[in-house]
Amino acid sequence: MALDKASIARVAHLARIKVPDQDLDRFAREVSTILGFVEQLADVDTDGVEPMTSVVAMALPRREDKVTDGSQAKAVLRNAPEAAHGFFAVPKVVE
Repeated sequence: MALDKASIARVAHLARIKVPDQDLDRFAREVSTILGFVEQLADVDTDGVEPMTSVVAMALPRREDKVTDGSQAKAVLRNAPEAAHGFFAVPKVVE
């Protein structure tokens, strides 16, 4: 996937990154090269390869999934800048 100067300028603008005009060509080449490497991953045959989350096989500890209120409402509200009637109080943001 080849990117041009306009695409790089647009991405830099969206990311709020200042990129000088003289660097746009170089960045376009570099990003295009990186995307080319990423596209090569589509050619890798992964049939029969089990997905993994770690290089070391391990079982994650499990717990029963149940909904609770945490039983710590008062402790949590002590951290709030302002609380009212058992809830966080926040400024009105609707215009």
